[in-house]
Amino acid sequence: MIPREGYPVKERERIYNCEVKKLFLRNGEKVWEWVVANVADAIRDEATQFRCKDCHGAVRLHGRHVEHGPAPHVEHKSRQDSEYCPAGMYFRKHPGREPKLSCNPVL
Repeated sequence: MIPREGYPVKERERIYNCEVKKLFLRNGEKVWEWVVANVADAIRDEATQFRCKDCHGAVRLHGRHVEHGPAPHVEHKSRQDSEYCPAGMYFRKHPGREPKLSCNPVL
């Protein structure tokens, strides 16, 4: 994106995979498990529970597909999660920072 004079470039976090909670039948029992899925697939499957695949923090879905716009993606709801998640935009801005799980993980 080319910035126009007087308009700062706003960087957006875009993560194209997330974890989705799905119901499985294991040995005759129904079990909920987290599985990694493409964000577009999670939206298509109408997933209701999702989280960051790296830090397990809460994420916001962005699925509106606009012509010449970004592909469906997620971004962290919490800046702190983004600062310590390897997939986070703010993590990449601080070289040498150690990744860690979210302080408020989605269980």
